[in-house]
Amino acid sequence: MAGAGFRYEGGEFVEQSEFMERSEFMEQSDRGSIVASMTELARSASLERVSMLAWRDLEDPEAGGSEVHAARVAELWASAGIDVTMRTSFAAGKPQVAWRDGYRVIRKAGRYMVFPRASFSEMMGWHGGRDGLVEIWNGMPFFSPVWARTPNVTWFHHVHADMWNMTLPPRIAGIGRALESSIAPKFYRRTPIITLSDSSKSELVHKLGFKDRMVHVVPPGVDTKFSAGGEKSIRPLVVAVGRLVPVKRFDLLVEVLIALKERQPDLEAVIAGEGYERDALEAQIKSAGADGWISLLGRVNDDALISLYRRAWVLASVSAREGWGMTITEAAACGTPAVATNIAGHSDAVKDGASGLLGKSREDLVDALDRVISDEGLRVRLSEGALENASRLTWESTAYGTLEVLANEATRRKSAQKD
Repeated sequence: MAGAGFRYEGGEFVEQSEFMERSEFMEQSDRGSIVASMTELARSASLERVSMLAWRDLEDPEAGGSEVHAARVAELWASAGIDVTMRTSFAAGKPQVAWRDGYRVIRKAGRYMVFPRASFSEMMGWHGGRDGLVEIWNGMPFFSPVWARTPNVTWFHHVHADMWNMTLPPRIAGIGRALESSIAPKFYRRTPIITLSDSSKSELVHKLGFKDRMVHVVPPGVDTKFSAGGEKSIRPLVVAVGRLVPVKRFDLLVEVLIALKERQPDLEAVIAGEGYERDALEAQIKSAGADGWISLLGRVNDDALISLYRRAWVLASVSAREGWGMTITEAAACGTPAVATNIAGHSDAVKDGASGLLGKSREDLVDALDRVISDEGLRVRLSEGALENASRLTWESTAYGTLEVLANEATRRKSAQKD
């Protein structure tokens, strides 16, 4: 639904009567029919009870896009009548066993012990048998193809590659790279892999050696609460959202913003998110004398986040690695284009020249942000393209697409057993 109910005019998004607002469109598209289709698909493949394995929970303070993705799919599967259990690690202050949005969450191990403990528990069937299994491979694998007796698929958001060096000591990073690139993939050759983007699929095929036919692309969705409306900031406002960790490269973003300030004297910037690099970023900003116009907000609630997206002139994301870049899509649904690094994931989340701009170097990013801020015509066109791009992405489609891969694997196994 192009335009998603708004057009950009006079510094704000105004509603167009000939179009439906994005959330209204989703309601009138009968989301219930997709849930009903999932119910039938699960029934036909005998998928009554499904387990998900994730190393980190949605309620963990460091949760990010991967955890949101898993939680939304689990919620929608539960609404389709599937008995879903998510096994994950402890979250501070949260009970070990809880119900959330219709599915069960079991948090009975630390960040690293969750791998052997959850795997052994599933293998032994301590909480009852399961008809299907979804493993979320986020750096460290659960090696589910080795021990799982039920049909299983693996989510692999992106290749970590240089991320290992950003977060771990050199020797441990080397072990992590070897595990991801050459050791673990051998155990997953016959397992369907689900990733978020065509560019991430290309890396999985060409860098890790997975067969093209075994890697399925199922893009993430975006919640309908992210929608356009309201006025843009009077001054040029660049917004960035994410965990303050090395892979997000907020230190690079600060450098980019400082260089951009020389071209855009009225520039303001807001970084929303929390993480262990916050102190270093605060020091970097203060030492550059930028603390009067670059703000670190910390973690914000959804209402504040939506307001921030709507007011922004442009979203910036300079990550080194992403499976997609969910903040890009959230901002797009609010009518805000993105300037992002030209990496796998980003190159699908941003339609370069249509919903935002991509850049490879620091200078590219400065130039791209300067163009979007300086050229109102370009900014309007990119905003409209961002809205159109986001309108195609729903969590219902994500949940159905993921279930379809698991159901096909379950059906294939049944046929093989009969033969």
